[in-house]
Amino acid sequence: MEGFGAFLKSRRDRVTPAEIGLRTFGTARRVPGLRREELAQLAGVSAGYYTRLEQGQAETASKQVLDALARVLRLDRIETVHLHNLAQRSARPGLSEPPREEPHPRVLALLESLGDATPAIVLGRRGDVLAWNRLGHALIAEHVAFDAPQEPTRRPSVPRMFFLDPLTRDLYRNWDELARVHVAYLRLTAGRFPTDARLAELIGELTMRSDEFAMMWTVGEVADCTVGTMRLRHPTVGAVSVDYQVWLQPDSPDHRLEIYTPNDSGSADAVRILTHQSRRDTGPDSVRRHN
Repeated sequence: MEGFGAFLKSRRDRVTPAEIGLRTFGTARRVPGLRREELAQLAGVSAGYYTRLEQGQAETASKQVLDALARVLRLDRIETVHLHNLAQRSARPGLSEPPREEPHPRVLALLESLGDATPAIVLGRRGDVLAWNRLGHALIAEHVAFDAPQEPTRRPSVPRMFFLDPLTRDLYRNWDELARVHVAYLRLTAGRFPTDARLAELIGELTMRSDEFAMMWTVGEVADCTVGTMRLRHPTVGAVSVDYQVWLQPDSPDHRLEIYTPNDSGSADAVRILTHQSRRDTGPDSVRRHN
């Protein structure tokens, strides 16, 4: 899991003096970005105080100080949220086993209301598939058992599939782009849930087993994951391009309902073929529900 000080330093290294109007008079610099003293002065704090923050003593940082640092470091809204989350982490206890995730009945009802013509899945905080309809399953994971989300120990993990499953990797023509989004979102999630032992285990496993994940994690990007495009090389229907959009539910804010819509006529035809196939193969029950 990422620390507050490491995040500060990574962002300090990215900001050049020229970007914020500092004149260096051509002197040689030993750091790629701002010096600690420069950042401290611009944020209105002492150099010693800022050094303590970067060393992990974030419990002393007020909201005003964090906002000032975010302004100087030119953080966007999501990065600023992440900075605040990390600052609160030091005051929390160590890792603990999280409660079992179950989709809220209203989320399942919304998933069912989409019918069998709109691909959709419900994702937990760590990217586990909590539920999906037949078409969502057929679109992104037809090689995985449809009933896998029913049992917590068998639930497909989208991050694990992305980095450790060759079939999933082959599915995405824009794998590099989507992989970076997954890593950046995991970093944001880690800041929100710093005591989640299963999340820490997931990040550690991916770091050890995937060189690409480890490299992307080291880059330090942080971002939300709400909308985007997936360009698929589907084994059954060929090339498919869909837009995804995430719907957050007030009853279970940690969970996301992800819906996929075709963005061209060829992709719409491909989704219709998958719809007919799933109807033929499975019968009337189109959503896997949980008891």
